[in-house]
Amino acid sequence: MKLIGKWLNAGVMEEGTLSYAEKGSPQGGVISPLLANIFLHYVLDEWYEQEVKPRLKGQSFLIRYADDFVIGCEMESDARRVMEALPKRFSRYGLTIHPEKTKLVKFGKPPKQEQGGSKNGTFDFLGFTHYWAKSRRGNWVIKRKTARKRQQRSSKTLWQWCKENRHLPIEEQYQKLSLKLRGHYQYYGIPSNYRQLEEVYQEAIRGWRYWLNRRDNQRKVKWEKFKETLTNYVLPKPRIMHTI
Repeated sequence: MKLIGKWLNAGVMEEGTLSYAEKGSPQGGVISPLLANIFLHYVLDEWYEQEVKPRLKGQSFLIRYADDFVIGCEMESDARRVMEALPKRFSRYGLTIHPEKTKLVKFGKPPKQEQGGSKNGTFDFLGFTHYWAKSRRGNWVIKRKTARKRQQRSSKTLWQWCKENRHLPIEEQYQKLSLKLRGHYQYYGIPSNYRQLEEVYQEAIRGWRYWLNRRDNQRKVKWEKFKETLTNYVLPKPRIMHTI
């Protein structure tokens, strides 16, 4: 308990600024996932399995990772009952449900004759947007792509990195930029998400050329010259790393 107390009161350093949370676990703190697993094992997991699931009329499931979770219900009436009970259950332990991130979504398999999944909603979980789409064989399947905010954040981060490190030697820039792209593919490289990976790859190339072109006002990096650089320093291309 003393160690947890020290951890909670240590504060969080972001971009050189130290901040302290007024209550609870700090956003982005290392202790946050650990405490979430301890709390929610009793507050959510056991409660759902022992009290909620036996009372539902249809089938249901719970998927949780740290403090993010998805509850699926076969029947809408069950989903509304769970949605109504969740805030009450969390408030008993001094916890709250995020009002903007928590929502009720219809996510059923579309009828065969339906041309698009427009009548179905989508939801974000662990950085991916889940949605229904047709497979190559014409069957409805659940696909995943990088969530829009995560996609924008990744592109912005790469652009900012190229700006701040444009004066480093080309070899060093290439090595670090390659590590960043491989790290991105390692997490987001799943089937049906190749287009989003390609966008991040192209953004890295655009950002690299743009800021190389501005590190010396006297000499501009022409496109032909930059293509030669890309030939000598080949950035990792998008790859599907996981099959799920």
